Amino acid sequence: MVKPPENNLAEQVMARLSADIRGGRLAPGTRLPTEQMLTMELGVSRTVVREAVAALRADGLIVTRRGSGAYVADPSAGPFRIVPPRATSLTDILNVMELRLAVEVQAAGLAAERADRKKLGSIRAAWRAIDAALKRGEGAVAEDFAFHRAIAEATGNDQFPGFLAYLGSHVIPRQSVRLDMDTPAERRLYLERIQAEHTRIVTAIADKDPAEARRAMRDHLTRSLDRYRTLAGGNRNGRP
Repeated sequence: MVKPPENNLAEQVMARLSADIRGGRLAPGTRLPTEQMLTMELGVSRTVVREAVAALRADGLIVTRRGSGAYVADPSAGPFRIVPPRATSLTDILNVMELRLAVEVQAAGLAAERADRKKLGSIRAAWRAIDAALKRGEGAVAEDFAFHRAIAEATGNDQFPGFLAYLGSHVIPRQSVRLDMDTPAERRLYLERIQAEHTRIVTAIADKDPAEARRAMRDHLTRSLDRYRTLAGGNRNGRP
């Protein structure tokens, strides 16, 4: 029997836990089972569980408390969604990415102008966390989200990180749409190329070069947008 790819398993675990939360079987405030318990109960690896929990956190369905674990979030305090959570419509993905272009390019420029040493340290820490996740063979979805969030926070304008919180997991579209890649090696090369683009953004912000920071972010998001447009085959109503 062929073992399903781990990204598929993570989506299945995420869908199951999401259904339990939305269906009321896991009430607000309930502590999720530990990572070890979920691994044993569901028969998946720790990496799969971490990816699923990261997706739930990005969607605002759970919150994590340092040293305590993950808990079901209060739905009344959940973030507004521009598109339905975990939507797989490429139309939704493309629409959100176009919106991100209009906001995050400016955020990168402002971060280059305003980031102090502490904020720059947060951006670099998030950038390094992506490297660490890739070395572990993970998809680095949560780490990628944290990187963009750190840049937004470096603007000094609370509306920018708030905007990313509203979008939730859709900030990182590879979490919602499976890319058609032939081998794990090709997927790794794709993620490494994304990280190289992140490196250019970090360098521009550290150099306090707003124009280059905007160009680097624009190029980064435009490449992703073009990739998903290709995946859609030119059909904005298509689904993967």
